[in-house]
Amino acid sequence: MKISDIMEILQGDIHACKDKLDLFIDSACGADLMSDVMAFSKENSMLLTGLINPQVIRTAEMMDIQAVVFVRGKKPNSDMCELAEEKGIVLMSTNLPMFTACGLLYKAGISGSGKACG
Repeated sequence: MKISDIMEILQGDIHACKDKLDLFIDSACGADLMSDVMAFSKENSMLLTGLINPQVIRTAEMMDIQAVVFVRGKKPNSDMCELAEEKGIVLMSTNLPMFTACGLLYKAGISGSGKACG
């Protein structure tokens, strides 16, 4: 599923890497603990989280996660957006709670990993 479709489903905003709306995502992980995220590794994946700090971007980079969605109306600050641009990681936000956002994406065809996170 394309980032542009994900944004529409989640009624979200994009904050970094706006040029990657055609990027394809086929799996997701929903977590606030970055140690849980590190147990998740799939290609073309996305992270949904309520944690707002630069460590989220660094973890996404390390785990080769292509996009991060901040849930519950949380928005990244300018430093996080700048870091995400440097690393080529799409940053989005939605007002939806994590459970609802994950459910909508699952219903639309995004899979989880079947592991600790996702």
